[in-house]
This record gives sequence, structure tokens and C-alpha cells, in this order.
Amino acid sequence: MSQTTRRSFIKAGVWTGLGAATLATFNGKSAPAASGLQSTAPSQFAPADFGLTALGKMKTRPSLSIKASHLSLGFETLDRRMFEPEKTYSLVAELGVKWARCQTGWARTETKKGEYDFAWLDDVVDSLLKIGVQPWFSLSYGNKLYTPQSPHEYAVGWVPLNSEEAKQGWVNYTRKIAERFRTRVSHWEIWNESDASNFWQPAKPSPEQYVELVKLSATEIRRFAPNAVIVGGALAYIPRSLDFLEGCLELGLAQYVNRISYHPYRQSPEANYEAEVRAFRSLLARYKPGIELWQGENGCPSRNDGGYALSGYDWNETRQAKWLLRRLLTDLKLNIELTSYLHIVDMHNYVIQSGMSAKVNYKGLLDGQTYKPKPSYFAFRNLCALFDAETKPADFVIRSVGREADDVYTASFVRQGVPVFARWLPVSLQRDTPTQPSAVELWSGKAARMTEPVLVDLLTGQVHKIEQAQFSGGWWKIENLPLTDYPLVITDAALVKSNAMGEVK
Repeated sequence: MSQTTRRSFIKAGVWTGLGAATLATFNGKSAPAASGLQSTAPSQFAPADFGLTALGKMKTRPSLSIKASHLSLGFETLDRRMFEPEKTYSLVAELGVKWARCQTGWARTETKKGEYDFAWLDDVVDSLLKIGVQPWFSLSYGNKLYTPQSPHEYAVGWVPLNSEEAKQGWVNYTRKIAERFRTRVSHWEIWNESDASNFWQPAKPSPEQYVELVKLSATEIRRFAPNAVIVGGALAYIPRSLDFLEGCLELGLAQYVNRISYHPYRQSPEANYEAEVRAFRSLLARYKPGIELWQGENGCPSRNDGGYALSGYDWNETRQAKWLLRRLLTDLKLNIELTSYLHIVDMHNYVIQSGMSAKVNYKGLLDGQTYKPKPSYFAFRNLCALFDAETKPADFVIRSVGREADDVYTASFVRQGVPVFARWLPVSLQRDTPTQPSAVELWSGKAARMTEPVLVDLLTGQVHKIEQAQFSGGWWKIENLPLTDYPLVITDAALVKSNAMGEVK
């Protein structure tokens, strides 16, 4: 079985084809580049109230200029034609993300038994590679040709295991797609949310059936791509998915997969999350020590009148952007090998297992009608610029003076010998929490040095010099610093001014 190290995984995200361009043209259509677009997220604090001096905005980087990253973008639902990908490529190119999760769409590809048309998927894969983004496949869903009882032509969630003809149809399809994309796609996830009834039709989710599907699929993929990385799970319900996963592991899942993916949807990204990740890793270590976790799908709505995961809460575009930063930065802190945001664009008339729903899934970085970027797009672009693979988790000390330890969520990283500190209030985003003044003490020891502290606002991209900072005995002490309900970053001015990360403009 193929084993992929963390370093080789990162290298797999590097694509070194074309240089960056300011206007991208795909499939005969063009869209303006995002480099001149500015975030519409409002400022959350007045810099003068905190003794901050504005230095300018972060200079972000296109995906082609970033060598490697752990950040991924949801490019799902093209199996159901839920959006027009050619309208997104120029914006994705400027985002700085290096990975994209693509659902492969058996029903869209094989519309007549034994005849396969991969042209649509070729266009998606080649267009993403061209802009420096590596696709990874979610091999799903069913096909009404083989599961005629499915109510919709795309057979969302209908598992091809309930007849020998369906099973052979899936094997044939898997063989064809593996042969065609073996040189362009290296990471293959088997199915989506195998533990959720909506996506495991018509029977109840079953570890026995899921392991059977993984075995069938992995065997065919590796016939053509022996070094393919197989991702299992795509688990929907965290933490109760652990029982389902343990059942799969008892049946031998670990011998077929190299990664386990999961979808930790929750109102507050940090809630109980670190303990759940520890439990995940502890369980996996019993069956396959060292196997990596992927956060394969997670998103947040930008409106409160849509449908699907997290839609029952009060959201707006700014809250969505804050949630995104908290979700992804928490994953990076915990050394999750890949973390993916769902989705590139809103999905109108969302297609589920029963067909068109007449509901909108508002989790997109782009508006589903105009394809205009939301504040979450710009927040993600800022995150990609600073938190590529060169920025690594560290064990530095961040003390919020006068507060309980769990009152402020903190994360620390190191980049090119420079410390990167992040902190925020892990409160509910269903209310607007006022920015609070706070005192903080920072220590990075000899591992990293900071000489001119700056505050980076990942929501807006603004960079501020911290005038009221003192260094003594190895500690930086800042008496008056904004504390918000989304991540603010403290690092050295040299880092954000360097060509390695970008520059203040």
C-alpha cells in the first residue's frame, strides 16, 4: 500500500506550469481577475483607540506563486451542475489556495450504459491545474441506470451495492476514471458522508457495506495509480461518527486507506473540537499509527434564509467570514494535514437525494447569482497568503492578562524564524460581540524572534504597527490590544513586508 509522508503530501500540491496572469481565459470565456477587488467587510475596531498606526494592507498572492499549502477549497456539486465553473477560475487563481475537492459524478459521466463522457471533468481538472490548484476527487455518487429506484437522475447518495449489476457498473466506472486521471489526480476520497442516511441510500449506513465499497474502489484505482492516496470516511457526524469509524476499522478499513476525512459542522468551530481530534487520533493509532486526518468539508452560510448545515442560525456575510477564519485556523493549529472550506459559490436549488430542493445553500465564497466575492473570499485570501505550508504550528506562549485560560482561544506558529501569534474570543457568532481592550504577553523563546510587532487583521487585510509594545526578559508585553470574535494576528513587520509572504501595499 502506498504511504505518503506529510512532506510529499505538501509537494503534491505544487504545480509549476504557467506564470500568473491578471486576466484568465477558460473554455472561451473570460472573467476579471480578483487582484483589484477589495473586501467589503467592515472594520471591527478603531485603530486609534488601541494606539495602532496603519501601515497598509497585506499583499496577497495568487495560487501559482505559493509553493504548497494545507488549505483546500470546495469545488463539489459539479456532478449536479450546481454552478458554472468557468465563472470562478480567475477568482480561484487569485485566492492562494492549493487544493480543491471535486465530486466526480458517475451519473453525469455515464448516461448510457457502458459509455463514458469525461469531457466536463477534464475541463475542471485541467482548468484548476492551470491556475496552480491541485484537484482531489470525492468519488461519488450513484447512477439511476443501475439504481432505478433513485428519485432523481443524479442519484445523490444512492449506493451501488444492492445488485451485482450495480456493483459491476461502479467497478467499471472506477476503472475508467482511474485510468483517465491517474497522472493528474493523486488523492481519491471514497464516497461522501458514508455514515449519513441521506447519502447512504436505500439502506441504513453500514460499516460492512462501506468497507466493501472502499475495497472495490481502492483496488481499481491502484490498478492504474499504484501510489494513489486513498481517503476514507468523509464522516458527517462528529463526534458520534467515531463509533461508525471504529466499526469500519474493525472490518479492515485501515488496510485500504491512507487518510481519514471528516466534516465537523458546528456553530462555534472550537467547541469541544480539540478533545474530539485527540479522540480521533487515539482511535486511529490503534489500527494504523501515523495516519493523517483531513478536514474535508466545512462551511458556514452567509444568510439566514437558506438551507442545510448550520442554516438554523442567524448569519450574515461578515459572520461567515469570521467563522471561516476560526474554522481553518483552528485546523492549522491542530496540525490537520488538509482543511477544506465548502464552497466556492452559493448553490441555488440545491440537489439532494430526492432531487431539486428549491432551497439555497449560501455557504459560497462567491454570490451564487452574480459570482461577486463576499467578505469570506477576501478573508480566505488573506489567510492563504500568510498561512501556506511555510507557516508551521509552534508551541509558543500567549497569555491574556486578567482572563481565564479558556476565555481566549490562541494559536501560535513560526514562519521563517518569525513567530506568528493568533488570538480571538471563541464566542457565538450569532451575536455581534464588541471589540474588547486586552493585555497580552507573548513568548517564543530562541526558536523565533520578533523585533517590530504588527497586528494583522485577517478579516480586512489591514496591517497596523503596535506602538505600545515592550520587550523584557524574553517576553513581549502589550497593554492595549483589540480582542475580537475572529482571529487577529501578531507578528513581525519584517514578515509582512518580505517578498516571501507578500508586502504591505
